Amino acid sequence: MKFNMGCGHNKLAGYVNVDLAPASAPDQVFDLETTPWPWETGCAEEVVFNHSLEHMGADPKVFLAIVSELYRICAAGALVRIHAPHPRHDNFIGDPTHVRIVSPQVMSLFDRAQNDEWKRLGAANTPFAHYLGVDFVIENVTTVLDEPYATQLKTGQLRHEQVVEALRTRNNVATEFQMTLRVRKAA
Repeated sequence: MKFNMGCGHNKLAGYVNVDLAPASAPDQVFDLETTPWPWETGCAEEVVFNHSLEHMGADPKVFLAIVSELYRICAAGALVRIHAPHPRHDNFIGDPTHVRIVSPQVMSLFDRAQNDEWKRLGAANTPFAHYLGVDFVIENVTTVLDEPYATQLKTGQLRHEQVVEALRTRNNVATEFQMTLRVRKAA
């Protein structure tokens, strides 16, 4: 099975389109902040959160329960595709229903190998992969730049290092993160 979680009006063919709002006419109306989820363990080969996960889990316990349920329903090797607004862009800041930053840094907290490395180094990062019994590895991250930064990088007016510095110090440089995670489970 493939799931499009928090689909709104952006339904995907071949996916179970899930949303809280009946007005969006999803395949299944369900509140993803309610756990447990109604799907079988290991049933999902792919899960998409396209500008939806940042609307869920204002309470950290709820967010962690969502991550746990996501892991439970995913099969070994399943892909999780997340597109989320960059937290330092007006698109994130200007929507009062954006309650959760979803970034590569946040999602790395659910990577068991990363947790092990932090433990080895004595880092203060919370090893949520171990606490929750989950394991997601980030396979790919694309940071989508806003204009004029995207064009200036492409044309050579800006170097990669300058974009990295701008991302660290300015707002409205990047519009979103596009992340692909893979679920690690024993087969």
